[in-house]
Amino acid sequence: MFQLTPIVKNILIINAVLLAIETFLNVNLSPIFGVHYLFSDHFYIFQYVTYMWLHGGFWHLLSNMFAVLVFGPMLERVWGSKRFLTFYLITGIGAGVLYGVVDTIGKGNLSEDTEAFIANPNPDDFYIYTHTYKSRRFDMLRIEDFNDEYYDNPSYASQAVDVVKTIYNDISNIPMIGASGAVFGVLLAFAMLFPNTELMLLFPPIPIKAKYLVFFYGAYELYSEINRTGGDNVAHFTHLSGMLIAFIILKYWQRQRGNFY
Repeated sequence: MFQLTPIVKNILIINAVLLAIETFLNVNLSPIFGVHYLFSDHFYIFQYVTYMWLHGGFWHLLSNMFAVLVFGPMLERVWGSKRFLTFYLITGIGAGVLYGVVDTIGKGNLSEDTEAFIANPNPDDFYIYTHTYKSRRFDMLRIEDFNDEYYDNPSYASQAVDVVKTIYNDISNIPMIGASGAVFGVLLAFAMLFPNTELMLLFPPIPIKAKYLVFFYGAYELYSEINRTGGDNVAHFTHLSGMLIAFIILKYWQRQRGNFY
């Protein structure tokens, strides 16, 4: 039986209420309150705070809030509510900022490559572009077939430009949402404070110490970010950023107080 602490309870309520508002009122808050890259016309500084309270559906919400529910109360009891809330907000905001910086660099490359292709459309660059920047709107097998036909028929250039513009708009206008940055910070903090606590996995149902679980989780996120596949819209870098920010905070607190408590 989970024993809710005050801040954990309020985090769960706020996230659930916002998803309920979006669902039952049929509104999408992500374009306004999700994190956009720095030079986007839709970017506002407050998005680094608001993005972490929105989720892309029930399962996204459940996965994040379940982690808060399991690991958050012990941290809040040890630190107190004020320090736990401070930690949660700093890791979430910090992860969002780091993601925003890296995303802006990536979007800058996307913009340059898009403009270069539009200025000089050709099959070779179309192949490189569509394999570098993937959109779930286009099936890669269809793109491959189109590219083969493009080599034989230069008149396909205008269609290729339309595809490239669509991919650019799809990628550049996707906001980042979710509490994952703060959640991964909570996971790392739990593993550092209670490294030998045994947790029971659901699949497979075996016990594992917290330090090993978080290590493998972090390794998986790093692997997934480096080897990102088409259609993978998970912000793995945000997860890693949350863990990094959490590590820095904990080390700072350790030096200031002599321990995590």
